[in-house]
Amino acid sequence: MSTNLRRSIAAQRAVLHDLLAAELARHASELPPFLGDQEELDARLQEIFRQIDDCKYVYVLDSDAVQISSTVNRYGADAEAFNRDRSQRPYMIAVMRDPSLMFDLSEAYISRNKKRPSLTAIQAIVDAEGKRIGFLGVDFDLRELPHTEVLYEEPGQWRQIKGDPAIRSGLFQQQRTTSLMDENIDHVLSVHEALMIDHGVFHLHIHFSSSRSTVWHIDDPYVYRLLSMDELADTSICLAYPQRPYFERNLVPASAIAPIFQQLKALRFSDETIYLRNASLNLVKGAVSLNFSCDGTHYLNYREFLERGLDFWIGSETFPNAVCSASPSDLDQQKLEAQVEELAGEGCIAVNKLLYALGKKRSAAKAGRAQPP
Repeated sequence: MSTNLRRSIAAQRAVLHDLLAAELARHASELPPFLGDQEELDARLQEIFRQIDDCKYVYVLDSDAVQISSTVNRYGADAEAFNRDRSQRPYMIAVMRDPSLMFDLSEAYISRNKKRPSLTAIQAIVDAEGKRIGFLGVDFDLRELPHTEVLYEEPGQWRQIKGDPAIRSGLFQQQRTTSLMDENIDHVLSVHEALMIDHGVFHLHIHFSSSRSTVWHIDDPYVYRLLSMDELADTSICLAYPQRPYFERNLVPASAIAPIFQQLKALRFSDETIYLRNASLNLVKGAVSLNFSCDGTHYLNYREFLERGLDFWIGSETFPNAVCSASPSDLDQQKLEAQVEELAGEGCIAVNKLLYALGKKRSAAKAGRAQPP
């Protein structure tokens, strides 16, 4: 999980902690006289339920986390869970492990009955000497809790996601097949550029291998539109999208769109084994995504994408690897596949560099053999 996402979750939990800790401590302090009488305890819990905003269930457990009350909800007191051992439920683990812990807000979990994202606040009930004699439990459905108004901001650094191992294992048995989009690549990319600069498209996903694109428009950003190759081949498709000024929220300057597309084209045709399968460009986020034939996916800022030359993606003449430094006679398929399995965790770039280096060495070896003695 990214640092930004952890911070966002922590901020939300801090808000909930501040809202609940003091209130539940106050309610728990009133409960010791009622612990010996379930009927009176249930009546008191119904009063507490009405005072706690947004809660779903309220109940009391003994010091061993066995329920000694009914479960109180908006409909009243439900005795079904009476005498239930909750000691192994995720929200009880921390307080059962630490006798000094008086309040705990659980991590989010999926509820057993409703299968909904939930969390539970546990407040210790103590006697006059401060000894824990039970617990007040309050369950919340995440849908009904107050939330901060700050939306999680995804980090902008490069991210690489590993793909399907089954695709990776068959990497060297596959070869790029020329698609309809490949045959019309310059026309298609020009249409995409026009849609983004002059016709309000701010996000698109290009599927090179299956010859289609999906686009999102600023006038209707919640819905994507599918463009088949027949439609992309017809320049008149631009007439179906209203002209719009270049969107003020776009982080990608209009002048960078064509270079981005040219780099995508180069990655598509750079190699017959490791090649670009699909890609996306989001002008508002300023991000590019790349999905290669090995099913590895990269997400990065458009500036970083443009700054990286083609050599970065398809390799260079030098690659610090044992296989590449071996003599050409040692480069057999078995050794290559073993090395690729080791490199698989590093993603498509590492594999592609290895292929490039091997190819250069083989070409040099062939050239050497062709020289007259």
